[in-house]
Amino acid sequence: MFAANIKIYFKQKIMLSDIEIAQSTTPKHIKLIAEKLNIDADDLEYYGKYKCKLPLNLINHENLTKSNLILVTAINPTPAGEGKTTMSIGLTEGLNKIGKKAVAVLREPSLGPVFGVKGGAAGGGYSQVIPMEDINLHFTGDFSAVEKANNLLSALIDNNIQNKKENNLNIDPRTVVWKRVMDMNDRSLRQMIIALGGKNGGIPRETGFNITAASEVMAILCMSKDLKDLKQKCGNIYMGNTFDGQPVFARQLNAQGAMAALLKDAIKPNLVQTLEGNPAILHGGPFANIAQGTNTILATKMGMSLADYVVTEAGFGADLGAEKFLNIKCGYAGVTPKCVMIVATIRALKYHGGVDVKELKNENVEALKKGFCNLEKHLENIKSFGIPPVVVINKFYADSAAEVDTLIKLVEGKGVAIAIGAGFEHGGEGMKEIAQKVVDTIANSTGSFLGTYDWNDTVENKLEAIAKKIYGADGVDYTAKALTDLKKIYKMGFDKLPICMAKTQYSLTDDPKKIGRPTNFRLTVREFEFANGAGFIIPVCGEMMRMPGLPQIPAAEAIDIDDDGKILGLF
Repeated sequence: MFAANIKIYFKQKIMLSDIEIAQSTTPKHIKLIAEKLNIDADDLEYYGKYKCKLPLNLINHENLTKSNLILVTAINPTPAGEGKTTMSIGLTEGLNKIGKKAVAVLREPSLGPVFGVKGGAAGGGYSQVIPMEDINLHFTGDFSAVEKANNLLSALIDNNIQNKKENNLNIDPRTVVWKRVMDMNDRSLRQMIIALGGKNGGIPRETGFNITAASEVMAILCMSKDLKDLKQKCGNIYMGNTFDGQPVFARQLNAQGAMAALLKDAIKPNLVQTLEGNPAILHGGPFANIAQGTNTILATKMGMSLADYVVTEAGFGADLGAEKFLNIKCGYAGVTPKCVMIVATIRALKYHGGVDVKELKNENVEALKKGFCNLEKHLENIKSFGIPPVVVINKFYADSAAEVDTLIKLVEGKGVAIAIGAGFEHGGEGMKEIAQKVVDTIANSTGSFLGTYDWNDTVENKLEAIAKKIYGADGVDYTAKALTDLKKIYKMGFDKLPICMAKTQYSLTDDPKKIGRPTNFRLTVREFEFANGAGFIIPVCGEMMRMPGLPQIPAAEAIDIDDDGKILGLF
């Protein structure tokens, strides 16, 4: 009946909304989901009946080498995205369908996109994690804890600037780079003057807000190995300089202990379930274009400790999320994927072939062939890490049989496995073929992991390696501001940190308009930022938005709650 209903919906091109599908499913008690991972009910920290936190002592380092980690990434996306989360959840369902013990390990959604343009981030159709409403709205409070820890440091900074007597660090207000955060899209908070109101208001200075997902505290949460490491990383946060030009760190304000105390529960991964009752771990949610864009190291290790196959994802295209996952997260965590699944859509490949967004629903095999160069480059990049790729087609109803067949032939011509992923329409049943191909690819893999660069190399050489090997650039140019920042990096001893590129997700270049597989271009670094606490250098290419704004008609206008407490309009 389940599959039959889906066929009826798609035959008529009528589909229940994501929230309607989620609410039509009766979730199992979370202790039953934990049983699938052999977790005792007494180890669970309950947040109601359908979600809980997992204690860190469940991580078993001996199991890490036995588990099969699968990274899900994508080609350079269209503005609508290519469905990585849906495919990640669907792959988990598919793996369980073919008899494998699999768990999804994903990021948590931010409220900003939920109320803005993108909507929820708990998957879609019949490949979702539930309770969908809770996951998208507050969840277990991790984002709130990150926000409070971030803003505590902001308050301590301004208090120290105001306090000219005890423990004054002589901070130059003009140099403070640390901003307050909130988990909402609000463009009016991007730039502001604070501390007005005379003597009691503090020392006025220019600052602003970032969205919580862009906070370095979020990146730290995702890169920490345990509570002790989290506290040390919080202490390593660079805040600004003194009047005589010396760097100031959070530990000089003794901020790390209180910040870690606020994060004591947030550091524990969250367990929920898929629509088909399989386990899913959600934890952390950093930006993918200015931070590492992956779930926490702890959640990944938790999944690998408890399951034979772990499906995780990295934000945006493989040139951003996957590159950072492999060059940064793998280095800090000491784990590597055994397979990378690249999500491709017919519409995105036609877009990279030059088709206008409004015309993507129309069949165009020649544009698809032309745009294949983008996927081809990502396949080459993944292979350069010594990891075998597979391709999944996230198929839409407008995709023609000729287009699908053409893409399959093009990918198979590169010696790469490919299958259609119908997780959105059919859940795990629609993902069995790609799940089996992932399992077979892992079983037949003989490669060994190879990073793009050596962390101990110079900053310039590490940047050149990413630009040339991953993007296909001819080289890297630096603005005067970037060169000044570069000197500061070496002076403060940050130069041995890995590189966390900040650039557009829509292109392999730093120009979102350059689609396909551009050649004969150079990457321009506008400036550098330092995430010393999280443990990486951030070269900024182009303008990066850290506090998005709402669209003319925000998704929030459609969200409601009825008299019985049922959430409506969330998508």
